[in-house]
Amino acid sequence: MTARRDLRSDAGQAFPIYITAVAGLLFLALALFAVGQAGATRNGGQTAADAAALAAGQDYRDRLRAELLKAIVDGGAWDDLLNGRGLGAGNACEQAGWFAGKNDAEVTGCTPGYLPTSFTVTVRTREPVGDTVIPGTERQYAKARAKAVVSPRCAVSTTPGPTPTPTSEPPADDDEGDEGDEGDDGDEGGDGHGEDGENGEQDKPAVDLRCDGADLTIDPAHPDLFPDAKDLFSVHLAD
Repeated sequence: MTARRDLRSDAGQAFPIYITAVAGLLFLALALFAVGQAGATRNGGQTAADAAALAAGQDYRDRLRAELLKAIVDGGAWDDLLNGRGLGAGNACEQAGWFAGKNDAEVTGCTPGYLPTSFTVTVRTREPVGDTVIPGTERQYAKARAKAVVSPRCAVSTTPGPTPTPTSEPPADDDEGDEGDEGDDGDEGGDGHGEDGENGEQDKPAVDLRCDGADLTIDPAHPDLFPDAKDLFSVHLAD
Protein backbone atom coordinates (compact mmCIF):
# COMPACT_ATOMS: atom_id res chain seq x y z
CA MET A 1 0.00 0.00 0.00
CA THR A 2 2.85 2.42 0.75
CA ALA A 3 4.54 1.88 -2.64
CA ARG A 4 1.25 2.55 -4.44
CA ARG A 5 0.81 5.88 -2.61
CA ASP A 6 4.39 6.88 -3.60
CA LEU A 7 3.66 6.33 -7.34
CA ARG A 8 0.59 8.54 -7.16
CA SER A 9 2.60 11.16 -5.34
CA ASP A 10 5.34 11.13 -8.03
CA ALA A 11 2.75 11.50 -10.79
CA GLY A 12 1.19 14.44 -9.01
CA GLN A 13 4.54 16.17 -8.69
CA ALA A 14 5.40 15.64 -12.41
CA PHE A 15 2.16 17.19 -13.65
CA PRO A 16 3.14 20.82 -12.90
CA ILE A 17 6.48 20.26 -14.61
CA TYR A 18 4.68 18.92 -17.67
CA ILE A 19 2.36 21.95 -17.75
CA THR A 20 5.34 24.31 -17.45
CA ALA A 21 7.19 22.58 -20.30
CA VAL A 22 4.16 22.73 -22.58
CA ALA A 23 3.64 26.41 -21.77
CA GLY A 24 7.29 27.11 -22.51
CA LEU A 25 7.13 25.36 -25.86
CA LEU A 26 3.95 27.24 -26.74
CA PHE A 27 5.54 30.58 -25.86
CA LEU A 28 8.60 29.67 -27.92
CA ALA A 29 6.39 28.82 -30.90
CA LEU A 30 4.54 32.13 -30.59
CA ALA A 31 7.83 34.01 -30.27
CA LEU A 32 9.14 32.34 -33.42
CA PHE A 33 5.91 33.27 -35.17
CA ALA A 34 6.40 36.89 -34.09
CA VAL A 35 9.95 36.86 -35.44
CA GLY A 36 8.70 35.45 -38.73
CA GLN A 37 5.95 38.06 -38.90
CA ALA A 38 8.46 40.83 -38.27
CA GLY A 39 10.76 39.38 -40.94
CA ALA A 40 7.93 39.27 -43.46
CA THR A 41 7.08 42.91 -42.73
CA ARG A 42 10.73 43.88 -43.08
CA ASN A 43 11.03 42.02 -46.40
CA GLY A 44 7.90 43.76 -47.65
CA GLY A 45 9.42 47.11 -46.75
CA GLN A 46 12.65 46.30 -48.57
CA THR A 47 10.72 45.20 -51.65
CA ALA A 48 8.86 48.51 -51.60
CA ALA A 49 12.12 50.46 -51.24
CA ASP A 50 13.75 48.58 -54.12
CA ALA A 51 10.75 49.14 -56.39
CA ALA A 52 10.57 52.82 -55.47
CA ALA A 53 14.26 53.47 -56.12
CA LEU A 54 14.18 51.65 -59.46
CA ALA A 55 11.06 53.59 -60.48
CA ALA A 56 12.83 56.88 -59.76
CA GLY A 57 15.88 55.81 -61.78
CA GLN A 58 13.80 54.61 -64.71
CA ASP A 59 11.81 57.84 -64.82
CA TYR A 60 15.07 59.79 -64.93
CA ARG A 61 16.43 57.44 -67.62
CA ASP A 62 13.39 58.02 -69.85
CA ARG A 63 13.82 61.78 -69.54
CA LEU A 64 17.51 61.47 -70.38
CA ARG A 65 16.65 59.65 -73.57
CA ALA A 66 14.09 62.28 -74.59
CA GLU A 67 16.45 65.20 -73.89
CA LEU A 68 19.38 63.46 -75.60
CA LEU A 69 17.29 62.92 -78.74
CA LYS A 70 16.20 66.55 -78.73
CA ALA A 71 19.77 67.82 -78.30
CA ILE A 72 21.13 65.67 -81.14
CA VAL A 73 18.32 66.62 -83.52
CA ASP A 74 18.57 70.32 -82.65
CA GLY A 75 22.37 70.34 -82.71
CA GLY A 76 22.67 71.23 -79.02
CA ALA A 77 25.14 70.04 -76.39
CA TRP A 78 24.54 66.43 -75.41
CA ASP A 79 27.79 65.19 -73.79
CA ASP A 80 26.48 65.38 -70.22
CA LEU A 81 23.21 63.77 -71.23
CA LEU A 82 25.03 60.83 -72.81
CA ASN A 83 26.92 60.42 -69.52
CA GLY A 84 23.68 60.27 -67.58
CA ARG A 85 23.79 63.78 -66.16
CA GLY A 86 22.51 67.27 -66.85
CA LEU A 87 18.88 67.01 -65.70
CA GLY A 88 17.06 67.80 -62.49
CA ALA A 89 15.21 65.15 -60.52
CA GLY A 90 11.91 66.07 -62.19
CA ASN A 91 9.10 63.69 -61.28
CA ALA A 92 11.41 60.83 -60.28
CA CYS A 93 10.56 61.01 -56.58
CA GLU A 94 6.83 61.19 -57.36
CA GLN A 95 7.21 57.96 -59.30
CA ALA A 96 9.05 56.46 -56.33
CA GLY A 97 6.13 57.36 -54.07
CA TRP A 98 3.62 55.79 -56.44
CA PHE A 99 5.47 52.47 -56.61
CA ALA A 100 6.03 52.42 -52.86
CA GLY A 101 2.28 52.83 -52.39
CA LYS A 102 1.64 49.86 -54.67
CA ASN A 103 3.72 47.83 -52.20
CA ASP A 104 1.88 49.07 -49.08
CA ALA A 105 4.57 51.52 -48.03
CA GLU A 106 5.17 55.25 -48.09
CA VAL A 107 8.30 57.16 -49.05
CA THR A 108 9.92 59.00 -46.14
CA GLY A 109 12.91 60.28 -48.12
CA CYS A 110 14.09 60.56 -51.73
CA THR A 111 17.55 61.99 -52.34
CA PRO A 112 19.07 62.44 -55.82
CA GLY A 113 22.81 61.92 -56.11
CA TYR A 114 25.35 62.77 -58.77
CA LEU A 115 28.65 61.27 -59.98
CA PRO A 116 27.16 58.78 -60.54
CA THR A 117 23.54 59.79 -60.94
CA SER A 118 21.48 57.95 -58.33
CA PHE A 119 18.32 58.04 -56.23
CA THR A 120 18.33 56.93 -52.59
CA VAL A 121 14.85 56.15 -51.29
CA THR A 122 13.72 55.34 -47.75
CA VAL A 123 10.28 53.91 -47.00
CA ARG A 124 8.11 52.86 -44.08
CA THR A 125 5.47 50.16 -44.25
CA ARG A 126 1.87 51.28 -43.83
CA GLU A 127 1.03 48.37 -41.57
CA PRO A 128 2.87 47.51 -38.33
CA VAL A 129 4.09 44.06 -37.41
CA GLY A 130 0.90 43.53 -35.38
CA ASP A 131 0.00 42.01 -32.01
CA THR A 132 2.36 39.27 -30.87
CA VAL A 133 3.63 37.82 -27.60
CA ILE A 134 6.50 40.30 -27.85
CA PRO A 135 5.42 43.67 -26.41
CA GLY A 136 5.48 46.72 -28.68
CA THR A 137 5.18 45.00 -32.04
CA GLU A 138 1.70 46.42 -32.55
CA ARG A 139 3.35 49.82 -33.02
CA GLN A 140 6.47 48.62 -34.82
CA TYR A 141 6.77 49.55 -38.54
CA ALA A 142 9.40 48.27 -40.93
CA LYS A 143 11.78 50.79 -42.48
CA ALA A 144 13.97 50.14 -45.50
CA ARG A 145 16.39 51.94 -47.80
CA ALA A 146 17.43 51.36 -51.42
CA LYS A 147 19.66 53.13 -53.92
CA ALA A 148 19.27 52.98 -57.70
CA VAL A 149 22.12 54.10 -59.97
CA VAL A 150 21.68 55.33 -63.55
CA SER A 151 24.74 54.40 -65.62
CA PRO A 152 25.50 55.15 -69.28
CA ARG A 153 25.90 52.20 -71.62
CA CYS A 154 27.38 54.25 -74.48
CA ALA A 155 30.36 56.45 -75.18
CA VAL A 156 31.42 58.41 -78.25
CA SER A 157 33.08 56.01 -80.67
CA THR A 158 36.70 56.69 -81.57
CA THR A 159 36.22 54.81 -84.85
CA PRO A 160 34.47 56.96 -87.47
CA GLY A 161 31.36 55.55 -89.02
CA PRO A 162 30.92 54.82 -92.72
CA THR A 163 30.89 57.77 -95.09
CA PRO A 164 27.32 58.57 -96.19
CA THR A 165 26.50 57.80 -99.80
CA PRO A 166 25.89 61.02 -101.82
CA THR A 167 22.24 61.56 -102.60
CA SER A 168 22.97 63.24 -105.94
CA GLU A 169 25.69 62.92 -108.56
CA PRO A 170 28.27 65.72 -108.87
CA PRO A 171 27.66 68.16 -111.74
CA ALA A 172 29.28 67.29 -115.05
CA ASP A 173 32.15 69.39 -116.41
CA ASP A 174 30.94 72.40 -118.36
CA ASP A 175 32.44 71.67 -121.76
CA GLU A 176 29.94 73.77 -123.64
CA GLY A 177 31.16 77.10 -122.37
CA ASP A 178 28.46 79.71 -122.59
CA GLU A 179 25.62 77.15 -122.35
CA GLY A 180 25.71 77.50 -118.58
CA ASP A 181 24.96 81.23 -118.75
CA GLU A 182 21.25 80.60 -118.98
CA GLY A 183 20.92 80.82 -115.23
CA ASP A 184 22.48 84.30 -114.98
CA ASP A 185 19.11 85.95 -114.57
CA GLY A 186 18.64 84.07 -111.27
CA ASP A 187 15.45 82.30 -112.34
CA GLU A 188 17.21 79.02 -113.02
CA GLY A 189 19.72 79.23 -110.22
CA GLY A 190 17.24 78.88 -107.37
CA ASP A 191 16.59 81.30 -104.54
CA GLY A 192 19.97 80.99 -102.84
CA HIS A 193 18.89 78.44 -100.26
CA GLY A 194 21.14 75.69 -101.60
CA GLU A 195 20.72 71.96 -101.22
CA ASP A 196 21.14 71.93 -97.44
CA GLY A 197 17.56 72.90 -96.73
CA GLU A 198 14.95 75.50 -97.46
CA ASN A 199 16.39 77.88 -94.89
CA GLY A 200 20.04 77.21 -95.64
CA GLU A 201 20.45 74.95 -92.58
CA GLN A 202 23.21 72.39 -92.62
CA ASP A 203 22.27 68.75 -92.08
CA LYS A 204 23.24 67.66 -88.57
CA PRO A 205 26.11 65.15 -88.54
CA ALA A 206 25.48 61.57 -87.46
CA VAL A 207 26.64 60.54 -84.00
CA ASP A 208 28.78 57.40 -83.72
CA LEU A 209 28.54 55.60 -80.37
CA ARG A 210 29.98 52.47 -78.81
CA CYS A 211 27.35 50.82 -76.63
CA ASP A 212 28.28 47.74 -74.59
CA GLY A 213 30.86 46.76 -77.20
CA ALA A 214 28.60 47.32 -80.20
CA ASP A 215 28.79 50.21 -82.68
CA LEU A 216 25.73 52.41 -82.98
CA THR A 217 25.17 55.35 -85.33
CA ILE A 218 22.44 57.90 -84.59
CA ASP A 219 21.16 59.85 -87.57
CA PRO A 220 19.48 63.13 -86.54
CA ALA A 221 17.47 63.00 -89.76
CA HIS A 222 15.69 59.84 -88.52
CA PRO A 223 14.69 60.38 -84.87
CA ASP A 224 12.16 57.57 -85.19
CA LEU A 225 15.10 55.14 -85.23
CA PHE A 226 16.60 56.51 -82.02
CA PRO A 227 17.55 53.72 -79.55
CA ASP A 228 15.37 52.88 -76.55
CA ALA A 229 16.27 54.30 -73.15
CA LYS A 230 17.29 50.86 -71.85
CA ASP A 231 19.80 50.56 -74.71
CA LEU A 232 21.45 53.84 -73.72
CA PHE A 233 21.35 53.70 -69.90
CA SER A 234 21.14 51.00 -67.25
CA VAL A 235 19.32 51.32 -63.92
CA HIS A 236 20.46 48.98 -61.15
CA LEU A 237 20.37 48.72 -57.37
CA ALA A 238 23.54 49.47 -55.46
CA ASP A 239 24.61 49.34 -51.82
